[in-house]
Amino acid sequence: MPRFPLLAATALTAALLAQPLCAQTAPVTPMTPDVVDKYDEVRPEADFIRREIMVPMRDGTKLYTAIVMKKGTKNAPILLSRTPYNAHGDVTRTKSQRLREIVPAMDVEFVEDGYIRVYQDIRGLHRSEGQLVMNRPIVGPLNNTGIDESTDAYDTIDWLVKNLPESNGKVGIIGSSYLGFTSLAAIINPHPALKAAVPQSPMVDGWMGDDWFHYGAFRQNSFDYALGQSTGKADAGADIPRGAGDDYTAYLEAGSAGDFARKWGVDQVPFVRKLMENPAYTDFWSGQAVDKWLAERPLTVPTMLVVGQWDQEDSYGAPAAYRALEPKDKDNTMVSLVIGPWRHSGVNHYGYDLGPLTFAGDTAREFRVKWLKPFFDHHLKGAADPHTPPVLTYDTGAQRWDVSPKWPMGKLTPLYLGENFTASFSAPKQAGHDDYVSDPAHPVPYAPRPTNMGNRAQWTTWLVTDQRFAEGRPDVLTYQTAPLDKPVHIMGAPSVDLFAATSGTDSDWVVKLIDVAPNDTPENGSQGSKPANPGFQLPLGIEIFRGRYVHSFAKPEALKPGKVEEFRFDLPNIDHVVLPGHRIMVQVQSSLFPLYDRNPQSFVPNIFNAKPADYKVATQSIQRGGGKPSAVLIPIVE
Repeated sequence: MPRFPLLAATALTAALLAQPLCAQTAPVTPMTPDVVDKYDEVRPEADFIRREIMVPMRDGTKLYTAIVMKKGTKNAPILLSRTPYNAHGDVTRTKSQRLREIVPAMDVEFVEDGYIRVYQDIRGLHRSEGQLVMNRPIVGPLNNTGIDESTDAYDTIDWLVKNLPESNGKVGIIGSSYLGFTSLAAIINPHPALKAAVPQSPMVDGWMGDDWFHYGAFRQNSFDYALGQSTGKADAGADIPRGAGDDYTAYLEAGSAGDFARKWGVDQVPFVRKLMENPAYTDFWSGQAVDKWLAERPLTVPTMLVVGQWDQEDSYGAPAAYRALEPKDKDNTMVSLVIGPWRHSGVNHYGYDLGPLTFAGDTAREFRVKWLKPFFDHHLKGAADPHTPPVLTYDTGAQRWDVSPKWPMGKLTPLYLGENFTASFSAPKQAGHDDYVSDPAHPVPYAPRPTNMGNRAQWTTWLVTDQRFAEGRPDVLTYQTAPLDKPVHIMGAPSVDLFAATSGTDSDWVVKLIDVAPNDTPENGSQGSKPANPGFQLPLGIEIFRGRYVHSFAKPEALKPGKVEEFRFDLPNIDHVVLPGHRIMVQVQSSLFPLYDRNPQSFVPNIFNAKPADYKVATQSIQRGGGKPSAVLIPIVE
């Protein structure tokens, strides 16, 4: 028989054998149900593998875990993030068959280099089982359940190294904001396979200077966050339905922060109740401070702490964790601190600019490529030691990266407030005071009105807003130096030493340290403003202090009218050269609204419950010279 007919017959036989399989699918009719059980978005041509697993914890709770890697991956390190912000979304950023397109932009360098990328929903959110407890305290006096974010990280890592045959058994953890908190928690009683951690803008102490309060003054947009997270079992949390008008007006008309919460029905959200019922720094908050947890335990995991100089949410956490960990780093190789020219979580996005500022290239990507990935490559892949700098900071005045052996680098040097609203590094020869009237009915806005804390463009850049909008107000005192004849390099956290009195029985004190450009700047100048902006007032640091805590953060007390008290608090950490020809300015005021709730300026036990009659006008007196020389102590590098 000829060869060709044999092949044809064989093909025909195969086709006939296949017919019964096809016949199993019934023909469709007009009433055939139109819902399928599943559609696999990862097609055969995809260059990656995606797995979605419910990973069991020690108490039986299962956490949704998304795992992605390039096809053909083997002997690969694992990079883990534990998030409250929907892990599924981190592996479905686009509907693409290319791995670099489905993961967040900051992960592209890792997945293309063979890393296994893992994202996990924390307890009680999105696809994970269990109950959410915001910033769940570590097992101890505040938590007797036997589980916390540290144990969940341990159990997750244990499962990953035992169940991912493609891995080399080494794990790193990374994440920003809440993910920075879970990254720090992972290094407390860490799993042996955890070899490196990079907490970015971590939430460390929500009362002292991170999300909820700053030195006792309440950040009112915490209500929005609390509601969104508390309703986050679905993919999208709820929003306070107050419309898109001016937040300044909405909060002012509501009354106290507590009145605002009650008006919108968020006062019964458990975490909102925790905020409103615990306004002071009692064990409720101090027992949750992550830096205190870290200080009590050995440092066994190499840790790189990252924060933005203008982090509008968590400027406190990374430096606080560094202060807790650095004394344990005997050879200066286990812990490092990075301060970049970024907003909150800006390290993971594009770092060319921030609001009116431009920088020398994409500073965020430069950091990720030159320092971040080599750090992980060394500890997770056995690559050569990159000699990670103990401290890496970006000088936002001179536009360059600085490498330092420690932090802070500068020597605290007083910049004194003087007569005629001057500021000088020489102490005033005469004592005096300057007064202003603070009216809670007309608080100073934190940014030019209309204010909208939900507007990302305004919210992410308010810390670099030109401060001339506030300078002319009668309830804002402005002191400034003569034009500098030499550069002043600031490296560290400036410290406020304010001698002040009030005619009321409580008061807030806001201090701003500002770099003022010459009023004749001819082009894009040393501050990188865009476009050229003569006289631009660039805030280097802004902070608020609630006066009732002058003697004790845990036990507030009324101020005595007219009595001068010394208020000490720190501004955020910075690396910045103020160039010759510029001036250094200090602004002092008593409100920063509506970001921070209004102080009624009469003492009440709990400001969340202040009544309209409690809000009173007060005369504020700032002392200068003599035995009460108000100053900002600036860490200057000679």
